[in-house]
Amino acid sequence: MKSLNLSHAMFNQAPFDLFKDDNFSIKTFVYPSGIEALKLTNSRGALTVLPFHGLIIWDAIFDNISLKMKDMFTQPLPGPGIADTYGCFQFTSGLLANGTPGPDDNYQLHGEFPTSEMDESHLTFGEDTITIHSSYEYVKGFGDHYLSEPAVTIHKDSGLFDIQLKVTNLSNYQPMPLQYLCHMNYAYVANAEMSSNVPDDAFQLRQTIPAHVHPTPEWTAYNDQLKASGKLINKLDDPEHYDPEIVFFSSDLSKYVDEAEFRVNIGKGKNFLTKFSTKQFPIGTRWILYNPDQQVNAFVIPGTSTPEGLAAAKKAGTLIMLKAHESREFKVTTGLEK
Repeated sequence: MKSLNLSHAMFNQAPFDLFKDDNFSIKTFVYPSGIEALKLTNSRGALTVLPFHGLIIWDAIFDNISLKMKDMFTQPLPGPGIADTYGCFQFTSGLLANGTPGPDDNYQLHGEFPTSEMDESHLTFGEDTITIHSSYEYVKGFGDHYLSEPAVTIHKDSGLFDIQLKVTNLSNYQPMPLQYLCHMNYAYVANAEMSSNVPDDAFQLRQTIPAHVHPTPEWTAYNDQLKASGKLINKLDDPEHYDPEIVFFSSDLSKYVDEAEFRVNIGKGKNFLTKFSTKQFPIGTRWILYNPDQQVNAFVIPGTSTPEGLAAAKKAGTLIMLKAHESREFKVTTGLEK
């Protein structure tokens, strides 16, 4: 398989055609904020990824349909955490802890990894695929030491793509905690209908209220109604009640299926699709938010645990403890299906 190492010298504010053949093209450029980006294009659309900035997928557009949430950002911005640039389609939440810190936690929103500056990035070229890889070594004196290797694969003539991650504990003796959410922020499409191959009763409404959520009396009443009904929201037909956010967590999905498949029917014969191994990701989260600034239907966020924080994962028994030199690998297939 052919490969190409990426260097910072390949990125300038003027877009540069790095590669082109009958099936794909690759452009590099730099946002005014200074963050480097790479646009992978096939016959159906394009992914814009940030190869040296967490390997974040900033944008995803296929068949002229934007897959990502409505947000307040016109470009990715530098900053120590994901809240500093919350306009992306997908980011890696974790890896030593993820989600929203609970009262007994002490880490930033969604963990240390999302906006980490990658040590290197490179492309590999398959017969009908192109994959962008990055890697990042995290090390702290008297602390944890790991290698993270995220990757994103685009396919010939397809609106579906793969998000992959390999994490290796580089310590010679001590285990490390591992929490990972493949955090995809999908577009809110009015009246879209959601379906999956797992039963609705695998999901429950979030029972806690994190610090960033500020309930109104109307939201509290609606939340109480949802809780009493046990109903999972499967149709986006009540936007007035989706601010603050509505969140559902699943039980262990591996009890139902080996591979979970979740779809959003957005009309005209097209679906948003996400599928993943329930052995790798036993927990799914559904996050819905609708207001004039931010609109998102994260119809399923695959995770090793819920996004309620490190202490909650310990209590629930879902925290992975990675042994010295042990690796875990993860893969999600997602995108636009027609």
